[in-house]
Parts: sequence; structure tokens; C-alpha cells
Amino acid sequence: MGDPTLETFAAQRLPALYRYAMVLTQNRHDAEDLVQEALTRTGLRWNAIRRKDDPEGYVRTAMVRIMTNRWRRPKREVSMAAPPETVAEDVGLQRLLDDDGLRSRIAALPPRMRAVLVLRYVEARSEEEIARLLGCSRGTVKSQVSRGLARLREAVKTEEVEHG
Repeated sequence: MGDPTLETFAAQRLPALYRYAMVLTQNRHDAEDLVQEALTRTGLRWNAIRRKDDPEGYVRTAMVRIMTNRWRRPKREVSMAAPPETVAEDVGLQRLLDDDGLRSRIAALPPRMRAVLVLRYVEARSEEEIARLLGCSRGTVKSQVSRGLARLREAVKTEEVEHG
């Protein structure tokens, strides 16, 4: 891929980063903010990051860390005079958003578990890639996937019993 600029990298990977942010935040506006903040932080160190094997991993790790810090702090909303620009539509993201049941079940999972499941099944990443992106072991990825799927299955069973 050579030595891309931050702008080239962001243009190529923005849909995937936005999908990931949507699952982490469960809100379009927060997802946009998260991607923007992560790319801003990445931009500050871009000269060093672009030489590494996985600049996207750096951005995704930054996103998880930013979200972890946000979850620890009380939420502060800022009103805007005008709505933000619209984002490019993503079919994969829309499919995820259209399934309210899945969205709410995923939102109920702990942040790391949610991140691992999204990377594994939405982004189709390998266990090794996920471990590298999130800075954890492959065993942690496997256990988070297993536990996350078990929780999702249990939530579906519970809903089926309640509704049928």
C-alpha cells in the first residue's frame, strides 16, 4: 500500500470504521464523533503509525479506549445550531440497524465483548487480527466470542419464551 496519507487511509477505511463505531456507540452521532476523535488522535501520530503493519488496528484500539473513557465519565451532550453533514450510506450498517432485536441484544453486551463480536462477525476479522487490534490474547478473543454468542442465544431464547 506504500506510504499513504491519513486522508487516503481515512477515505478507504471510513465505512468499516464507522460500522465499528456504530456498534460501539449505538448512535449515529456518537459514532461520527468517535470516528472523528480516533482519526484526529491518529493524525497527531500519523508519521509513526503509517510505518507500522496495521494503522487501522491503531485507530480501532483508539476507538475502544475512547469509548472506555466515555463509559466511565458522565455523558455530556452539546447542542448544535445545524445538523452535521450526512454520512455515506453503508448497506452492511443499514442491515444491522434495521434489525432492532439484534441491535438491542448487542447493545446489552459489555463493550469489549461487543467489540470482539463486531470485529469477528461484521468485519470478518480473524482471531489473531482481533487480538492484535484490541491488544489482548487470542484466548481472550475466543472466550469473548464464546460468551458473547452464548449471551445472544440466551437473549433470543428468552424473547421467544416471552413472546410465544
